[in-house]
Amino acid sequence: PSAEEQLAFKRAYQARYKHSLEEDVASHFSGDLRNLLLLLVSVYRYETEETDKKLAQVEAEILHDCIKDKSYNHDDILRILTTRSKAQLVTTFYHFKDAYGTPITESLASDEDSVFITALQAAILCIKSPEEYLEMVLSDAIHNHGADKDALTRVVITRAEKDLGKIKELHYKRHSVTLEEAVAKATSGDYETFILTLLGKEDH
Repeated sequence: PSAEEQLAFKRAYQARYKHSLEEDVASHFSGDLRNLLLLLVSVYRYETEETDKKLAQVEAEILHDCIKDKSYNHDDILRILTTRSKAQLVTTFYHFKDAYGTPITESLASDEDSVFITALQAAILCIKSPEEYLEMVLSDAIHNHGADKDALTRVVITRAEKDLGKIKELHYKRHSVTLEEAVAKATSGDYETFILTLLGKEDH
């Protein structure tokens, strides 16, 4: 989300729950994961389309060295991910792949069963391609052991008038089946009708 969207979400969250998102993150998580999430929800990211290619090269190398050393919680990783503009980070991620032959999210893959690494990968994917991340959320909600209605509803409702068309295209490329067909197979009754109606809005 943009800085303005994130601020609006945090205001709405506080109005509904009577305490801040930061407070809840701090109380529900601990350790490195809490530090990462607090930085992500607290930062007001500077928005610009300008990028510094030399800086991207330098910081891609820093990220690579930290990952190579398995220093996933290194201050430099957190600093880069939470302070640079989206455009600058995307440039850095592309340079990382060009320089080292592997996307940064795949480089972060580890034998460790680490919630922290999973959160890092999700944060990077959200910055680089939010539609791709949301398609993965939808796919998990639909295809894994029955429909996760909360996740399915949240993504479809919040993206219906934004980028749902792109998400539907990505779903078809990944699964060779339309999102509507997948939803119809995984849901039923009034809920199925409700979600399919929302999906249809994108086509009008």
